[in-house]
Amino acid sequence: MSGPRFAFLIAAASSICALPAFAAAQSSYVYCDNGLRCFKAPCPSNSALDLATGKIIKGVSIDASGLPQADKAITDQSDVLYSGKIVVRGSIEQRTQTITGKDYSLPWLVATRIVRTARDSERKHCSSP
Repeated sequence: MSGPRFAFLIAAASSICALPAFAAAQSSYVYCDNGLRCFKAPCPSNSALDLATGKIIKGVSIDASGLPQADKAITDQSDVLYSGKIVVRGSIEQRTQTITGKDYSLPWLVATRIVRTARDSERKHCSSP
């Protein structure tokens, strides 16, 4: 097998193997206000339940700017994002945010689409009924 052809096959195989790793970074989450209130920022007043692991990520903010237009219309019309009424697909990433002159690395849920309505059992970490 010639050098360039072999290199191409290795590159193709590598990219195919990398796809599942990228997909694994996305999960389904129920994001909501958890009722906590603070006197000093940053405040963990929002949380997200990772449905794949059952882990609750506290103090997470949501970035809904990447949602498709139809999904944005749903979130703009009501409080579904903050009340835990929907399941969103996305990933958690750390972002640096400056609050009162100090840098904090905080979790952000980067939402890519709305999956479905959340079940009552999935909303237990939320403060609202």
